[in-house]
Amino acid sequence: MTDAPKGSPQEQAEILMQALPHMLRYDDTIIVVKYGGHAMGDEDVARQFAKDMVLLEQSGVNPVVVHGGGPQIGAMLTKLGIKSEFAAGLRITDRATVEIVEMVLAGSINKQIVGYINAEGGRAIGLCGKDGNMVIAKKVTRSVVDPGSNIERHVDLGFVGEPERVDTTVLDQVLGRELIPVLAPVAMGADGETYNVNADTFAGAIAGALGAKRLLFLTDVPGVLDKDKNLIKQLSVDDIRRLIADGTITGGMIPKVETCIYALEQGVEGVVILDGKAPHAVLIELLTDHGAGTLITR
Repeated sequence: MTDAPKGSPQEQAEILMQALPHMLRYDDTIIVVKYGGHAMGDEDVARQFAKDMVLLEQSGVNPVVVHGGGPQIGAMLTKLGIKSEFAAGLRITDRATVEIVEMVLAGSINKQIVGYINAEGGRAIGLCGKDGNMVIAKKVTRSVVDPGSNIERHVDLGFVGEPERVDTTVLDQVLGRELIPVLAPVAMGADGETYNVNADTFAGAIAGALGAKRLLFLTDVPGVLDKDKNLIKQLSVDDIRRLIADGTITGGMIPKVETCIYALEQGVEGVVILDGKAPHAVLIELLTDHGAGTLITR
């Protein structure tokens, strides 16, 4: 950058010169953005996110938003006096809980995001996995090891599902028509029941089925960090497995990167983990030379 005054024609031209090659690279491609429950907590950040989605769509990109809502579901369950338990990192979802999950995810949160995008001049459409049989889920089975006895036991998570089949018919009708689909991770099973699907896994399945160029996970961390807490800009699947083995990648980041690998296996070209609370993180990642998070490729 030169010493040109901020906002001057010269500075604006230099910004455009940097962004234009990236805009051409992503022209008419599909970008799936997983918008996390924690990243959604701040209204200013939410409106900024909406503005970024509108700008992407106006730039010739086809954004698809998949949102979570764990904190909001937890708050509503507490408000209604419904006790919530977790096992193997997933919410045990009985019939009463799944009704609240659907109400919060496919109802209030979904329509709030749609409203923000539309307020910024976009045309968002709120959907969930049930619409057009977009996602057929199967019941998740998990095992946990009892720390006292060291005996493995199966846990019934109730109405917790994972994607079994994805039908992109509805999304194919929406994309490329100046519409931004906003998807809630609620799906129907072949058994006719409603299932709560982990939003990361849901986003990976959608991105794979659409052949997305990028899947962006907006989280509350800058990306994958090395042992000195510095951001790692790029990783391969082999790098990830090595970093898990040597203890660099630990805790909640392990399921996150495993979901990235799953998405790559489904056919996504590249997956990025980035900080959803950083201003314009999506635009910086896609439209600048230096990016904003950790890019993971095959």
